[in-house]
Amino acid sequence: MKYLFPLLFLCFVACRTETPEQERVNVSANAPTATETLAEPEERPRIVFFGNSLTAAYGLEPEQGFTAILQRRLDSLHLDYEIVNAGLSGETTSGGLQRIDWILSNPVNIFVLELGGNDGLRGTDPDLTRKNLAEMIDRVRAAHPEADIVLAGMEAPPNLGADYTDRFRAVYRELAREKNVHLIPFLLQDVGGIARLNLPDGIHPNVEGQQIVAENVWAVLGPLVR
Repeated sequence: MKYLFPLLFLCFVACRTETPEQERVNVSANAPTATETLAEPEERPRIVFFGNSLTAAYGLEPEQGFTAILQRRLDSLHLDYEIVNAGLSGETTSGGLQRIDWILSNPVNIFVLELGGNDGLRGTDPDLTRKNLAEMIDRVRAAHPEADIVLAGMEAPPNLGADYTDRFRAVYRELAREKNVHLIPFLLQDVGGIARLNLPDGIHPNVEGQQIVAENVWAVLGPLVR
């Protein structure tokens, strides 16, 4: 599960005892072929964040979002991963199910599924949210059997009642256990509902809030990339 591929550069120093003619022969024999010279570099392992406006860093510049913060951390630690931000504002689990196959047509090493928040805001039946999330997990597994899957847990707003919020919260815990995927218990832990950490809409993290969200994700993602 750890994809760490540092490039090793070996420098060989040859003895200078050959004649100029011998040197010319050796250089010619060891020169790279056209195929070797033009070979494409190996692709970096890819982490795909598939989500809604939270992943898309709604209301902020892209570099201020938590996925960009995580990319900078990976780079600073010399962990050669590429983060792909596939966040779409307003996305529901039903919408995600319709577009996930296109995302999965590209390489994936770690897949972070961050959907369901808009389902909760709309009062969608938790059973439907669960069904859609389960189907997306299954499709990731079918397309990329070796990929690690991380499910980002969400909470429903309290105005929908205790029964609804309890059922909604349970969707993520139960799916993580049943599908054997990694779980971020609550993506917006220590951010959700705290005015100073959110934009004026009270829903989307501001710059400071994004830093905390990045830490919430890193707690689960970090062990997978080391």
